[in-house]
Amino acid sequence: MTKPRLLLPLLAMMTLLCTACPSPRAPLPPVNTKAVTMEDTTLGPGDIFLVTVFGEKDLSGRFLVSAEGTIEFPLIETLKVQGKTPSQVGVMIKRKLANGYLKKPHVSIFVEAYNSKKISVFGQVRKPGTFNYVANMSVIEAISQAGGFTPMASKNKVSLTRVTDGKSSQVSLPVEDIGEGKKPNYLIRPGDIIFVPERVF
Repeated sequence: MTKPRLLLPLLAMMTLLCTACPSPRAPLPPVNTKAVTMEDTTLGPGDIFLVTVFGEKDLSGRFLVSAEGTIEFPLIETLKVQGKTPSQVGVMIKRKLANGYLKKPHVSIFVEAYNSKKISVFGQVRKPGTFNYVANMSVIEAISQAGGFTPMASKNKVSLTRVTDGKSSQVSLPVEDIGEGKKPNYLIRPGDIIFVPERVF
């Protein structure tokens, strides 16, 4: 049985050990760096894309979407492509060529420039402004289009504003960490506005 006179030193030692143990840290809030899966790749006026019909050089070429959202394609003539994805346009061309022109046409499409879609980059970048959107464009590529960060940039507090169905939302992106591979990349969409704030000393 423990003697009463030994209780006080024992309790004091237990208290000292407990205070020396570090308390568990609260988890940091997650950073929204999830890649966008619903990407807008529909074509519009000013877009330029290549059509390759395998084995048919005369039917292959580069096409510019007109202000009316159309292209003039050999044999088929006028095609309405505005609002359609490249794969949808490829299927449309394939079906029309198969209707009396070619037996089993193989068609592929590659978009060279999405001139109808823009993204904006402002704040602490070397060349702020509005730029053409490129398919599968990441936030790193967007900032590179704007000349990269200035020395005053707060690289891990970049904000991205997006309007979806008339509703505006904003996320904070740790772009420096993304560039170093510490965080996953973030895909942007046409119409996104990227703002790089000034760092606070």
